[in-house]
Amino acid sequence: MTMTLPPLTPAEPLVIGHHWRGYRCASRLVHSHSPEPRLAPVVLIGGAFQTKESWGRIERGLVEHADLLTVDLPGWGAGEPLPERYGADFMADALCHMLDEVGLPRVNVLAGSYGTAVAYLLAQRRPERVAKMVLAGTMTSIPPTARAAMQRTVDLLTAGRVAEFADATAALLVNQERIGAVTRGSRVHRFLIRRMTSLAPDEIEQHLTNTRRLLQHQMLDPSQAPTAPVLVTTGEHDIFTTPDLCRELAATCADSWFAKVAEADHMLLLERPDELVDLILRFLHGRPLAGLPYCRSVERVSPTPALVAGPRWRG
Repeated sequence: MTMTLPPLTPAEPLVIGHHWRGYRCASRLVHSHSPEPRLAPVVLIGGAFQTKESWGRIERGLVEHADLLTVDLPGWGAGEPLPERYGADFMADALCHMLDEVGLPRVNVLAGSYGTAVAYLLAQRRPERVAKMVLAGTMTSIPPTARAAMQRTVDLLTAGRVAEFADATAALLVNQERIGAVTRGSRVHRFLIRRMTSLAPDEIEQHLTNTRRLLQHQMLDPSQAPTAPVLVTTGEHDIFTTPDLCRELAATCADSWFAKVAEADHMLLLERPDELVDLILRFLHGRPLAGLPYCRSVERVSPTPALVAGPRWRG
């Protein structure tokens, strides 16, 4: 059922409350600064510690070209914690419900890290709803070393050892051995530590349930390739969703590109936001991706057969 939404000016974001199967979620609709947007609306799905209000320079760059919908899915931001028995499919269905209520039948999708699982599943389950998709920092399965490190962050936070939790989580997301080679690397690291040591009680519970969800569920089945054109990207120094893991995910899609961004790691959205906006817009507009000065490499990825079945996860 589509809501009747009040008219908006470009300066007036509209926050919309939704419910999906008893759980709260919310969206934030921002109309483009352009009187005639040249792209289909773009839906932005964040990763850990990211809410519908926290897209910053990414939002400011994209809104010149398209209407934007940023979302707090169930278990995120404005919503209460979502029990870990619900998988990413639940969140993908919630997102589709939110798009229905806002009245967006077909969208482009930008997702980062944790949010890439939801985007991938939406493109699989409802291919008619996704025009193009950009996935930043993703993978098909959690390597054993990362799985152990993620479990340690859960254990530390559960024990109330917040400072140690912050350090351990930052060590997953920021390549501290290459921090001097990453644009804004030290600033982003300090920001993460401040953010993670100031989590409110409801944010702590959200993060615990969301991380346990990743560790417990088969998050996706890549044997059914999404048909929408896909751009997968991450920083060249990403030690969590490494370039090889991202490229492996790109190879599960029928029509995909992979771009490795220079002087960045997993926190690409914070480290090189202007360059990422340029990359996204080139892809969505169908412009050439070759020869970009901020990319170490850009390649067309040939699809490969479905990966061996096993625990699956995306970013």
